[in-house]
Amino acid sequence: MTREPSADAVGRAPKVLLHDHLDGGLRPATVVELADETGYADLPTRDPGELSAWMTRGASRHDLVKYLETFVHTVGVMQTKDALGRVARECAEDLASDGVVYAEVRFAPELHLRRGLSLDEVVEAVLEGFRQGSEGRRITVRTILTAMRTAARSLEIAELAVRWRDRGVCGFDIAGAEAGYPPTRHLDAFEHVKREAFHLTIHAGEAFGLPSIWEALQLCGAERLGHGVRITDDISIAPDGGPRLGRLASLVRDRRVPLELCPTSNVHSGAVSSIEEHPIGLLADLHFRVTVNTDNRLMSATSMSKEMAQLVDTFGFDLDRLEWLTVNAMKSAFLPFDERLALIDEVVRPGYAALREA
Repeated sequence: MTREPSADAVGRAPKVLLHDHLDGGLRPATVVELADETGYADLPTRDPGELSAWMTRGASRHDLVKYLETFVHTVGVMQTKDALGRVARECAEDLASDGVVYAEVRFAPELHLRRGLSLDEVVEAVLEGFRQGSEGRRITVRTILTAMRTAARSLEIAELAVRWRDRGVCGFDIAGAEAGYPPTRHLDAFEHVKREAFHLTIHAGEAFGLPSIWEALQLCGAERLGHGVRITDDISIAPDGGPRLGRLASLVRDRRVPLELCPTSNVHSGAVSSIEEHPIGLLADLHFRVTVNTDNRLMSATSMSKEMAQLVDTFGFDLDRLEWLTVNAMKSAFLPFDERLALIDEVVRPGYAALREA
């Protein structure tokens, strides 16, 4: 292995992000300003620094349901076209500043209708924000439309995603509290996406284990697993001391199912107990299709550079392994093959080659 990269090298490295929530990545000052502009009066504090700390404390209670409670305030200020456009624009700007060259940012349109916007108006506002934020920057942003697994609008959101597929929407997802809400409750939505030959990722294997992963893959047709960290429940120690993969873990590895791992968030939501105990190192060593992601940059006080730096510090990842993670993500993107290949060959690999030569 080559030497561990410096913090500066990690910051300059080209990055690919597949799992990032729009309503989980607002700038704290923007939350406060939008609350003033839209008349949202329920913020716990109007000081951006205090608000950021409050969000992270609220998210890091090792319980997914409690983690999700912090979104009340970000969603609360994202109820107008101007607010949605601003948040999306700043998201693209912030990701580009962090070295992200390709991002798929997801959000749930059904959560932004309180002030009379239609679903299509919500999507249009977000996509315009991404367009503005990407202009003149070395980043391509696509969006995944998410349905709430605790609600009953998933087919409507799946139809919405397909309707916008050639205008910036690249896939469909379900999210929210996992336990008690198996993905098969939304089978009609997944069937619609598959019939339309569109892309599908599912939050599975975060707060709930192997049954959720099995349903997502075998019954719902997920191409990627949102988190999927609990696949390690199907990996044990063989008599010779080496790892032994169960049937589901073998299927995930053999099919090259991408795992959208989010280390800091996985600790905060209670999926794993600490970064040191996160299985990303094991899964990488076992050659699963591992990717690293932010999930919610505001709630987890993180960025792609911070996530990668943690992997360097905790697991000794070098530039070769960081490049491997990045190529994994680009291979797994919901983007046409030729566009994926161009980003790998013209942006990702040259970017890492330049870092090695520096």
